[in-house]
Amino acid sequence: MLGWFQALMPKEERFFDMFERHAATLLGGAHALRALLDGGDEVAERSREIKRFENQADEITREVLLAVRRTFITPFDRSDIHDLITAMDDTIDQMHQTAKATLLYETREFEPSMRRMGDIIVQSAELTRKAIPLLRAINPNAAKLTAFSEEITRIEDEADAIYDQGLKSLFNEHRRSDPMAYIVGAELYGHLEKVVDGFEDVANRVSGIVIEHI
Repeated sequence: MLGWFQALMPKEERFFDMFERHAATLLGGAHALRALLDGGDEVAERSREIKRFENQADEITREVLLAVRRTFITPFDRSDIHDLITAMDDTIDQMHQTAKATLLYETREFEPSMRRMGDIIVQSAELTRKAIPLLRAINPNAAKLTAFSEEITRIEDEADAIYDQGLKSLFNEHRRSDPMAYIVGAELYGHLEKVVDGFEDVANRVSGIVIEHI
């Protein structure tokens, strides 16, 4: 009887599987966003691609939150599970917001600094995709997970510098000739910065989990 009951209970490993699936959507969305920033006729299709990844991520997030309520024993604190998956989901949601803004303003050309921020978003997503599986064994992977968080912080600082310089260049270029171009460009820069900030939030959540387990 007990064995039958245990067989029906969700297993801890499901959380790690779902985290890893979500991290894969982050990477897919990041690549689609970077392709969008190349501009041209593919912007609309890349936006739809980002939306597809965002939909997948939302479904995984719902699975995680449902599993938290139904599982007696979780791999780490329930609030940490909630905060981590929420941070991951907020990040891909922000990718979708960026794509929506490009459609709203019918933007087909992007600044070089925007593409550089896109590169950083892809880099952050790749680092996250590699780091999340390490949560399956936190203690032996503590150093790697800490290094992941530190690297995300470093490249977030780089993104901040690119953002500041990009806004300054945009202002100098358009302040007299086309103020609306500055307004639209500044909003897009803001969305991209929020995506990078989202990855830093994910890294901070991972760091908090590590600290609690070592």
